[in-house]
Parts: sequence; structure tokens; C-alpha cells
Amino acid sequence: MAFEIGDKVIYPNHGLGVIERIETKTIMGMTCGFYQLRMANETTVFVPVDNVDGVGLRRAITDEEVERLFSLLSDGNIDSHQNWKGRFKDNSDRMRTGSIYDVVEVLKSLTFLSRSKSLSFREKRMLDRAKFLVVSEITEVLAERGEDVEQRVDEALETCFATKAQNGTRPRMRTVEPAAPVSAPVKVDPPKVDPPKAVEAVEETAPKAAPEKLARPAKTTARKVVKVAKAAAASKVKSPAKRAVKSSPVRVKATSAASRGKTAGKAAASRRAARAS
Repeated sequence: MAFEIGDKVIYPNHGLGVIERIETKTIMGMTCGFYQLRMANETTVFVPVDNVDGVGLRRAITDEEVERLFSLLSDGNIDSHQNWKGRFKDNSDRMRTGSIYDVVEVLKSLTFLSRSKSLSFREKRMLDRAKFLVVSEITEVLAERGEDVEQRVDEALETCFATKAQNGTRPRMRTVEPAAPVSAPVKVDPPKVDPPKAVEAVEETAPKAAPEKLARPAKTTARKVVKVAKAAAASKVKSPAKRAVKSSPVRVKATSAASRGKTAGKAAASRRAARAS
């Protein structure tokens, strides 16, 4: 982009300047052309002609763009980042682009944030720089007083914050989902139950308990215990006659053995007599 002497240009992050001269200089053995700018604070800046696009040097906005700028200031759209590092990086990148519209976004974001919390020292400086760049460029384009332009900028910011608050409290419309179609009822067959004959057969095969035993189980058990105890006590008490009977089986056995011997002898004698005859 080529400029002429007397053009009003914007040097990114420095503001408005006027091109006073275009000259050629030799620096470190290299010869190139430079734009000599006189800034608003009476400082002089040299910008290489070949690096105009790199530094973002541009012409000031027109009267039509001023109205667009005020519309952007009061539209209610504000970019806010919760992370300080990410917010500072994004705002720094916008300030270096040289676009007045990016500077307006930084101005809205930091001004809105300063209403709810205190800004850091670096963000305060960035906020002051953004406001200075916006006010100074509009002042130069409209040829008005800086105080009047700053008041218009503040009013546009208040409208922006009010619009944002109104959009944030606006109730949301609820979307009613259509009801699902009701399907026809499905017939379900009742579960099959076995015939009652099978139940009766099971009941007949089951043993029937005696009603008396079921009625008095505790008394029957007690009587059995008493009978067993009496039988055990009676078996331990023995009379003298029974003891004598137990002590005489040897004699009875001996007598029976002698009688068996005699009988056997008689049988043998009878067999011999039968043979002899």
C-alpha cells in the first residue's frame, strides 16, 4: 500500500499519525525507503516502505465507517474469557492487527470485565490504550472535540451492556415434543395351569400324620424317656436266684455231656448187635 505526503495513517498500537516525509536511508549497509510519521504526541516514527503491510500501517477510517464503528460499540456482543492468560493473549493479538474493529472488541471486553472485577496492571494499560486509539481516530475523522467523542463512546458502551443484560435475562421458549403415537393393545394369553387331577394325586401319595401325635408331641416324648429310664434301672437290679442260675451252667453242661455219651454208646452197641445177627 503506497502513501503520499500529508496522508493521515494509523500506526497499530500507537494511534493516528501524518506522513511528513518519504526519504531513503542506509542502515547497516542496506538502503531502503522510509515513511516519516509525526504522531499525535509529537513523536517521530520511521516505517520502512517495504514493511508497511507487516506493521499494519493503514489509512484512517471514513465518515461512513464511523457510524459502523458506533453500531459495533453498542451491539451487545461481548467476548469474555475466564482464563486470564487466554484473555490477555487474544486481546494482545487484536491490538497488534491495527484494525480499529479489533480494538473496539478489546475495549468492550475489558470495560465490561472492569465492571465486575478489578483488572490487572497490564490489562488496565491495554484498556486505556484501546480507548485512546478509538477516541483519537474518531476525533480526527469527524474533526470534533475529544471530550465529545469520548462521551459518545461511553454512551455506546452503556447501551451495549444494557443490551447484553437484557438478552441474558430473556426467558427461553420451551419446545414441546410431540407425544408418541399410542399403539393398539396387545392381547396376552394367560399362563397355562396344570389340571387339578395332578394336584390331587400328589396329595394322596403324601403320608398322613396321626392327629394324636401331632396334637401332643411333647407328652409322648416325655413318656418314652421315662419308660426307657425305668427299664434301664430294672435291668441293673438282679435277685440272688438269678445269680445262682448263672453260676451253674458248667454243671448242667457236664451232665448233659455225660448223658449224651451214654446215649451214643447205646446206639453203637445196638448197631454192632445188628451187624452180628
